[in-house]
Amino acid sequence: MAAALAGANDGARVILADRSLIGRSGATIMAQMTVAAALGSEVPDDWTHHLADTLTAGRGLCDADLAQVVCERGPTEIRQLDAWQVGWARDPDGRIKQAHAPGHDRPRCVYVDFLATGPAVAKTLRTRVLRRDGVTRIGDLCVTELVLHNGAVGGAVGFSVADGRTVFVSAGAVVLATGGVTRLYRRNSASANMGGDGHALALRAGAELMDMEFVQFFPIGHLAPRLVGMDPIMWDPFRYKLGGRLLNSEFREFLNDYGNQESGRYNVARDRATHAILSEVRAGRGSPAGGAYLSFQHVPTAQLRSAFGPVIDKLAANGIDLTHMPIEVAPIAHYHMGGVRVDAGMGARVAGLFAAGEIVAGANGANRLSGNAITEALVFGRIAGRSAAERAVAAERGTLSDAAAALDCAGASNPAATTNLSGVIAELQSVMAEDVGPFRTAAGLARALARLAMLRADLGEGPPGHQGPYDMARLDWFDLRSMLLVAESVARTALSRQESRGAHQRDDFPDTAEPWAIHQTVSLFGDALVVGRAPVHVSPLSELAS
Repeated sequence: MAAALAGANDGARVILADRSLIGRSGATIMAQMTVAAALGSEVPDDWTHHLADTLTAGRGLCDADLAQVVCERGPTEIRQLDAWQVGWARDPDGRIKQAHAPGHDRPRCVYVDFLATGPAVAKTLRTRVLRRDGVTRIGDLCVTELVLHNGAVGGAVGFSVADGRTVFVSAGAVVLATGGVTRLYRRNSASANMGGDGHALALRAGAELMDMEFVQFFPIGHLAPRLVGMDPIMWDPFRYKLGGRLLNSEFREFLNDYGNQESGRYNVARDRATHAILSEVRAGRGSPAGGAYLSFQHVPTAQLRSAFGPVIDKLAANGIDLTHMPIEVAPIAHYHMGGVRVDAGMGARVAGLFAAGEIVAGANGANRLSGNAITEALVFGRIAGRSAAERAVAAERGTLSDAAAALDCAGASNPAATTNLSGVIAELQSVMAEDVGPFRTAAGLARALARLAMLRADLGEGPPGHQGPYDMARLDWFDLRSMLLVAESVARTALSRQESRGAHQRDDFPDTAEPWAIHQTVSLFGDALVVGRAPVHVSPLSELAS
């Protein structure tokens, strides 16, 4: 939505297409926590301090220029949303509140009260899009292929989920804003359409992916007891706000046993907390459901209600009384640091193709700093929209003849197909959880690649069924085609990187190795994925992280 608004403001005619509901799918609508920006409303702050924390969290792999633009331009985007009445929480004196989130050196993260940050941001942008001339919204459109015209992206092909019709869109530029890859994993915190279809579209169009091995697991995703109608990652802001204690089966705090220095302030970075929790589980000191305990029992009831507000009542409806019981938490797939390799204008190596948001690689390195996701979506969206608008003015568009093969694929059907594709997707998720999760080994990654190859054989030659309304089996086929390609990209780069760094942890290579302070790239040649290397782009400001 940020890219669409920016493109329309620069005079382009924009189609905003979504395979679900415009502004109500993806990751932002699920985000219930905080947004990082160096506003300095609580304590003095500057974007250079935010950048230092971002570079530190990235474990030496951040593209410094991309990280800098997020931190430098973030406050402008937050103030713009404030002017659009997003509803940032404020102190009695009118200042925007800023929380001290893990990995930050000071209070820096804005939020909307009662876990409504993501929905509030999405609603605000959606309202602006609805009012903006020049933006045509198309929901329920599954894009299956990008169209190339004279070596550049000149449009896209897909089909209407609502009625099955094949659709061709001619465009002078295309922006991919499809989010991450969390659907590759059984336990995940995002919408069901985050299966990496944008990554697959980019690969097949000739773009390069980067840092695909770095999947961030949110360390304290809700595990037990059963929680209905609430976000599994809701606990983080309350942990660092109220001092929620992470305990093992012996009811002992353990984070500092793994080289952390958490004392009073609950600010251990996500990759380190994930490592500590799963290490305790593997050592036989996990909670009954296979995670760790998170306890607020030491917090007075009045303080809990003041911080949680109506959430307390929702928890009670789920049978959870935080004054008398801990809950169980465990790492859950949450974010992807990898994605499309872009330049400063968010352009891929294929002319006419741009990217924005979580699908952009480089800004977060090996581990994303808490609160940076929505900030980068806003910043990169504005840049990508403006770059795409500039490109579209003079670009040639694709034609039906260019799109012929893609149209055939989007409209093809295989009525004889009988494979339970939703079952294959579930098996893929199990493969990724078991062997390409937070802890990895060469043997496990090789096993995962072999199993993915077998699942690819189950895909068949074409989608099942016929072109009709809301054919979920047909949608599953296209989803699985993309998920298999992207899952292989993650597994291959994870096998190649022989070290542990940030969100990538190898049991057989437990140390961080300086020769691996490089990016890994992925390209598609024919049907084969090829892994390459690229230098990390640093700048003098990178010294801030030392």
